[in-house]
Amino acid sequence: MAIDAHVHFWKFDPVRDSWIDGTMQVIRRDFYPADLAPVFTENGISGCIAVQADQSEAETEFLLSLAHEHSFIKGIVGWIDFKHDNIAKRLAHYSSTKLIKGWRHIAQAEPSGFLINERFLNGLSLLKQYNYTYDILIQHKQLTDAIKLVDRLPEQAFIIDHCAKPNIKNNELEEWKKHLKVLAQNPNVYCKLSGLMTEAQWNNWTPEQVVKYIDAVFNTFDINRIVFASDWPVMLLAGNYPQWKKLIEKYMAQFNAEERDLVFSQNATRFYNLYKDR
Repeated sequence: MAIDAHVHFWKFDPVRDSWIDGTMQVIRRDFYPADLAPVFTENGISGCIAVQADQSEAETEFLLSLAHEHSFIKGIVGWIDFKHDNIAKRLAHYSSTKLIKGWRHIAQAEPSGFLINERFLNGLSLLKQYNYTYDILIQHKQLTDAIKLVDRLPEQAFIIDHCAKPNIKNNELEEWKKHLKVLAQNPNVYCKLSGLMTEAQWNNWTPEQVVKYIDAVFNTFDINRIVFASDWPVMLLAGNYPQWKKLIEKYMAQFNAEERDLVFSQNATRFYNLYKDR
């Protein structure tokens, strides 16, 4: 049984969720655990990490409420304002909540330099004392900032969401791969194998096109730091759950059973500290 290290849930709000525009009709609706449970059953997934999709503590509370109701949500990655004066108090407030494994900010929508802003870095520097992780959500063009961020906090546990969103649509590979290699030199940086279908042409991508980028991840990161994830339901823009899981399973047929278990289960369990009681 596998762990899906990246899913989202939301009650769709056209104002709050304005990023889900008219070209994304398939995900302009509510998505709850009840929608995902049968998908997991059909695809051999035993648990997941629910990741924030809105920049508010209300989002963190929403995900916590879902996790308390559904045991297959093994942990959440919430949102908190790292630049706020009371960041230390807010982290302390949440520190007794075992279901919170880490935090994320949607940095892909922020200007250059956001990740290395001193106030932001100050907030992130407090995570280690609580053994919190941090999900780095960026586009490929922000990789240089991510490198600087990781250099500033070399002991913080980081994970790169969606392989740093390479520009698969335009077949840009080498520059992304070069920066990813630099990031991977830090042993505390993991990489989520997710989100690649939606970085290609949604209705016109091929497995061969995506596999080039999967190859780069496996050639860059140690297999102990690569984590299977889906980015459901956003992935529905370009495909479906069985399609993505089977693509990764086919790719990993070249690895032994222990290595496959690392990517599909053990790495996520270790990174997000899922051994802890709920």
